[in-house]
Amino acid sequence: MKKSITLLLIITLTFSANAQKRGEKKAVRITVQNFFKGFHKGDTLLLKKTIHKDIIAQTTFTTQKGDKVLKSTPKAYDVLLNFAKSVKPTDNYDEKILSYTINVDGNLASVWTPYEFYNNEKFSHCGVNSFQLFNNNGNWEIIYLVDTRRKNDCKAPQK
Repeated sequence: MKKSITLLLIITLTFSANAQKRGEKKAVRITVQNFFKGFHKGDTLLLKKTIHKDIIAQTTFTTQKGDKVLKSTPKAYDVLLNFAKSVKPTDNYDEKILSYTINVDGNLASVWTPYEFYNNEKFSHCGVNSFQLFNNNGNWEIIYLVDTRRKNDCKAPQK
């Protein structure tokens, strides 16, 4: 009898922990999706809900000469919000996320998203976004974003 109760307790706790982790992964994914909605549609209120005030943003790319470059964005919070403010209703940005790989441990999450970027339905570039998020008292916020950008060697066909 004791073994049955212990086994039932272990199964219940395992199920509960897995359900909680799935819920956290869903919340993290929604945060990243809302980041893109806010960023590309010029919705600064939505964008502010997804990024931490101390966010760090970087991009890495290869120059035409073949040099590997890491470019940091000073005052990334302000830059992101200012970009969103500049988006016009006629702008048509589309960052097609090809997949999500999400890992969560407590109040830290990591998201890996391969993407293709289109501007007015014309292919611009592709790459991978890597997000680090912090659960700030129940609200997932992006604290670090780095991406790669290239025009060739994209996995999905270009339009």
